[in-house]
Amino acid sequence: QGLLVESGGGLVQAGGSLRLSCAASGRTASSYAIGWFRQAPGKEREFVAAINLSGDTYYGDFVEGRFIVSRDNAKNTVDLQMNSLEPEDTAVYHCAASWMGGTRDTSYNSWGQGTQVTVSS
Repeated sequence: QGLLVESGGGLVQAGGSLRLSCAASGRTASSYAIGWFRQAPGKEREFVAAINLSGDTYYGDFVEGRFIVSRDNAKNTVDLQMNSLEPEDTAVYHCAASWMGGTRDTSYNSWGQGTQVTVSS
């Protein structure tokens, strides 16, 4: 499934925005369902958002309309636009690829290394 590389993380103040990108090498990102997950220190991995092969999107309950996942086929990326960020959003964000997609991390079998998102209060 190729290599997945996340980018776009960083430090932002509460209420700010970040745009994460998941780039795929070796294959096109449009060939897979892509999911975004996050993991904060001492916490379990948590589903954030996913886009499947038909373009349907799914979000974790905590997102509450603040995030948007989308494909940019020209760049061969899947992006996660995050708005109205809160300190509770601080975590390492990973993208993952699979044929199935969905909200469970066990459905994904290729993972990126992650990008750190830190939201200050």
